[in-house]
This record gives sequence, C-alpha cells and structure tokens, in this order.
Amino acid sequence: MPGLVSPPEVAALRITVPDRVDSRNRENGDDSELRSAKGRSPAFKKSLLPSPSSSSSRAKPSPERNSFGGKRRGPAAPDKPLIDESSLDNPDLGPFLLKLARDTIASGEGPNKALEYAIRACKSFERCAVESGEPSLELAMSLHVTAAIYCSLGRYEEAVPIMERAVAVPDVSRGPDHALAAFSGHMQLGDTHSMLGHIDQSIDCYSRGLEIQIQALGDSDPRVAETCRYLAEAHVQAMQFDKAEKLCQRTLEIHREHSAPASIEEAADRRLMAIICDAKGDYDEALEHLVLASMAMIANGHEGEVASIDVSIGNTYLALGRYDEAVFSYQKALTVFKSTKGDNHPAVALVFVRLADLYYRTGKLRESRSYCENALRIYAKPVPGAVPEDIAGGLAEIASLYEAFEEPEEALKLLQKSLKLLEDVPGQWSSVAGIEAQMGVMFYIVGRYEESRNSFESAVAKLRAIGEKKSAFFGMVLNQMGLSCIQLFKIDEAAGLFEESKGILEQEYGTSHQDTLGVYTNLAATYDAMGRVEEAIELLEHVVKVREEKLGTANPDVEDERRRLAELLKEAGRSRNTKQKSLENLFVSTSNKMKKEVTKRWPSLGFKS
Repeated sequence: MPGLVSPPEVAALRITVPDRVDSRNRENGDDSELRSAKGRSPAFKKSLLPSPSSSSSRAKPSPERNSFGGKRRGPAAPDKPLIDESSLDNPDLGPFLLKLARDTIASGEGPNKALEYAIRACKSFERCAVESGEPSLELAMSLHVTAAIYCSLGRYEEAVPIMERAVAVPDVSRGPDHALAAFSGHMQLGDTHSMLGHIDQSIDCYSRGLEIQIQALGDSDPRVAETCRYLAEAHVQAMQFDKAEKLCQRTLEIHREHSAPASIEEAADRRLMAIICDAKGDYDEALEHLVLASMAMIANGHEGEVASIDVSIGNTYLALGRYDEAVFSYQKALTVFKSTKGDNHPAVALVFVRLADLYYRTGKLRESRSYCENALRIYAKPVPGAVPEDIAGGLAEIASLYEAFEEPEEALKLLQKSLKLLEDVPGQWSSVAGIEAQMGVMFYIVGRYEESRNSFESAVAKLRAIGEKKSAFFGMVLNQMGLSCIQLFKIDEAAGLFEESKGILEQEYGTSHQDTLGVYTNLAATYDAMGRVEEAIELLEHVVKVREEKLGTANPDVEDERRRLAELLKEAGRSRNTKQKSLENLFVSTSNKMKKEVTKRWPSLGFKS
C-alpha cells in the first residue's frame, strides 16, 4: 500500500494474510502495518473484453489456503472467554492481548485463537477509550488487526463492519499518527470491499484515503503518487478510463519531479498509462508509453520485466495491424520467457495465445490452431505456483478462437474449465461474469437458448451486485440476454432488457453510436411483435436517418432498415385487427448464428447481437 507517514513510537505490527503482493509494492515505501489482504481484481479478465490491467501491484489473495495453512473459511472463533470480562478495564490488558495475537500468528498456532485474542484486545481498548474520552490509536490498530485476520480466513463480510468502525476512530486533525491510521484504514477497507466485488465502494474508500494523505503530505509527495496509481488501477477495473488517465498523469508528473529520468517508478506509470490508452483505442500513444517503459527497465537493469512489456508492445502492434512487428515482439518475449521461466510456464502459454490470435487474423488457421494446442498443453499441466486467474484468462481467450474456428462446443468446454478455476476466488466476480456472458453467446450459437438465457442472467446479477450496472459492457450483455429471451418467446422480458440496454448505451455512447443503433433495431422489432407499432416506427426512423448520414443511402444495411420501416408505416396506416404475424416470421430464424461483437448484423428484421 502506498505510504503516508511513519508513526514515531508505534511498534511495527505485521499480520500475515493470504496475499501474493508483488515485492514491488514493498519497495515503493509501503507503510502497510495496519493493512491486511491486498488487492482488487485488476486483472479483471472479462472474456468478452480485453483485460484492462496486467499490473501485479493489485494481486489477489488465494481463496483456497491462507498463510496459516488452513482452509479459506475457518470455523468461527470459540465462545469460551480467555480473560474475565471485569479485567478488560485494565489499560495494560489490551496491549498484552494484541501481543498474544501477534505471537500466536508467528508461532503458527492458527488464526482462530489469534482472532479471539484480537477481538478481546479491541474490547479492552474500547473500554479504556470510553473512560479517557480520547480517540485511541491502539483501538484503531487492534480493529485493523482483527479485520486482517478475518480476511485471512476468507470472512470478508465480517471484516467490513470492523474496518468501518476502525476508520471512524482516528481524528486527522490530531497529527500524523492519526492521519496514518485513517489513511491505512480507508485503504484496507477499500481492499476488503474489492475482494467482495464492491468496486464502487472500494473506489470511494481509496479516494478518501488519498484525500487524507494529500492533507498530511501535500499533493506532490512521492507517496501520494503511489496512491494515485493504486486508485487509477481501481478505476481501470471499473472501466472508468478517463478518471484513471487523469490520476495516472498526475502520478507521472510527481515522479518526474522527484525521481531520476527513466526511473522504475516512471516505467510502472507508463505501463499503466499504456493500458488506459489501449482501452480507449489510442494505440499509438499506448505504444509510445510502452517503448519508454521498456527503455527505463533496461536502463535500470530489469531485463526480466522487458519481456512482459514486449508482449504488451506486440498486442499494440496487433491492434494497429502491424503484424510483422507484432510477431517480432512476441517471439522476442517468448525466447526470454522460455530461458528464464521454463517451457511450461503460463507466461509462455500467454505468448502462444497471442500468436494464435495474430495468425488467425492473418488467415493462417493451421498455425493459429497449433499455437492454441501448445498453450492448452501448458494449461493442462501448470507449473507449481501458477496463478489460477492467469490460466482461466488464457482458456477464455482460446475459447474465443475456437468460436472463430466454428467449434462452439469445444469453446464451451474451455469456458467451463475457466469458470471452475475462478468460481471460489474472491474479488473475481467481474471476471466470472465476463466468462458467463461468453458462455451465453456459445450456448446461443449451438441453439441451447434456455442455458444461454440462464448464463446471461447469472452474469447480469453479478455485474449488478458489483456496481457495474452502468457500463457499456453491461448494456451489451443485456442486449445479448434479450436476444436469448426472443428465442424463448419471452417477449416482454426481452423488451425490458432491450430498454435497459438502450438507456445505458445512450448514456455511455450517445444515440448515434453503432452499438446503440443495434439495440434500437432489436427493440423496434420487439415492439412490433408486441403491437407497439408507433414506438417501433419512431426507433427505426432514427436508425434509418443516422445510417443514411453515416453510410449513405445505397448501403445494403440502410436499404434493409428502410424496407422494414416502410412496412411498419404501411401497417400503421391500417387496422391492427388483421391476421397477426407469427413470432417465427417476426424474429430471426433460430438457426442464424449470433456473434458476440455488437457490430454484427442480424438478417430478417435486423436483430443485432
């Protein structure tokens, strides 16, 4: 965690939690004594969208096993009291119990006994604080420790109210010690919300922590830069790229002021900025940041990191259609990964996946399939220490390629394996939702519409729960779910989904964006099926007008929609009491293939996925 200030006389307290924080975090001057489980899920690997962040500074704890060797969810703490309640008023008892908690963890006796000591320490500090009438930093520290132990047990929901109490204890106006406690508390609370998938709440907590840090240190301190980058990564996870870009730019400016040119800190900032630019479609600027980051890493003797940057450079060349340069970057990274990590490391598999995608795009299907098979062999027998999220993301990307190979059943098998790897990992709801949405597409393609709808429904529920219900991705998932409902003749449900999707995409993209127009067309066809012809006409008139302006009147897509509009206008001029159209004629044939790209068109009445 980015630092604030170091308390002059508070003893260092470290709680071991289920955490794989990259050592780079500790090198950045972390004052994380009061922090527990680190991490969000930036690497939100939505299978329908590229992963927005490859940063290792927001790693996630393992759900299966904590640092004490126990299972993710341990049994509740025993009810038997260790200390008589009447002794809790003793001011020496709280520090003693807190030391016992630390010693218990260090001895490996188990987190449950340590939790019991920490809870009773909190009670003792709380009683003493009430008697003194002063805010107690010792109480705040004990609450932080208690929450950290809950997190180590995988009991994140129980940690949240404890941390909410902890952040209410310090008084920032009382000096740097209180500022440190408040800052650390908000950051730890943000991490806990992140592990529960509460993206909006975690961003709010990180933002409040940044405000406190700026009040204490000023707005140009290097530690402020670290927190800005941390918050920027959270905004990337929420796909709030404009906010992330502003914070990352601020981080770059601070590091330029305080660090030597081409510093390690600047390289990390530029890698994050490249991710943001890539997500916004500004590939040239992303490439510039990556090249500068690579040069900084080489200048500082971090050649091992250069291979990872080369993969990102290859991705950017691929997006720009500069395939030969992309192949060179991938092969360069592949050589380094094989020599430093071994032939069966997931990093090698990742490069294989990237090469498979490249060769598919260039029409070399045999080479593409061969690289997919090479990657799958590595994922089938991962090396010890391989991160499940990395394997799951790779499987999801290969599934997309098998869909392109027109092998949806094989793609479904890979997605199911990917989902199984992530189902018990905290903080991965958005990734799971992305995979479920991709599975919904596959189920649709093979004609299993009920399973398609159920998969989309599960994805939508998760995205709503984690606060992602206003993103363009969410709007597109709603549109896909609506198409599944159409095939099940659930017309009213489909109309509601298309309407919600319409509202989101209008807000995110505007009324003239091609994705928004696709939803308009779907909703118009649905309204026509429901007999709401006037509303259907209004939507199609807008679609035809915009498409004529953008594509010209002779474009086949414009002609199709103009023909449908003419039919609706003709129908509106007579009574609707004539023989109704069957749903089979109103909607696209169930044999038509649905593509997950929202820009693909539907035949017949123009449903779009």
